Amino acid sequence: MTIPTPTSGIRAVVFDFGGVLFDWSPLHVYRHLIADDAERHHFLTHICSPDWNIRQDGGRTLADGTALLVKEHPQHESLIRAFYDRWKEMLRGPLDEGVALLKELHAKQVPVFGLTNWSAETFPYARDNYDFLNLFLDIVVSGEEKCIKPDAEIYQIALARYGRHLAGLKSNELVFIDDVKKNIEAAQALGWHGIHHVDAEQTREQLQALGLPV
Repeated sequence: MTIPTPTSGIRAVVFDFGGVLFDWSPLHVYRHLIADDAERHHFLTHICSPDWNIRQDGGRTLADGTALLVKEHPQHESLIRAFYDRWKEMLRGPLDEGVALLKELHAKQVPVFGLTNWSAETFPYARDNYDFLNLFLDIVVSGEEKCIKPDAEIYQIALARYGRHLAGLKSNELVFIDDVKKNIEAAQALGWHGIHHVDAEQTREQLQALGLPV
């Protein structure tokens, strides 16, 4: 079966997961645990912060990350432990419009790959519970590789991995969809095409402009 190549030369589409295909947010849990908006914002900004969480996405174990934070903020131990004890509740489910784009591309025989900042310990839950992940030819998970977006290393790993499925694959033959602008800019610096995902309709239009069949 011949895979059609768009006039732009794009051979495959790479999807970020959180914010594009999955509705994941600590707020889904902490809205119930911390009633005061300002207190909750402070906790999720300065204690169980994005910078702390991404260290687990980069390969630090959940146990080590939790223990470190409990040692620094013992007065918040129960709230800190809730982050990973109740992590599954933070993953509310798929973002239907993003998943629809993925399925359309797959149905039109466009190869699709994943590139996600995600803990190696929590990602298996998503893989086991969301069948649409089976559409990907390969998924690069930061926690498994022990490096994260926007570090150049993970894009280089991804290109090499994807090239095992598409012989001779070059960076300018990939388009990457991510809701975090700095992750797109990092990919573009390495020659990838990039789409900063704001909503599914805008992403669809940008894919169409690259000649992709959605």
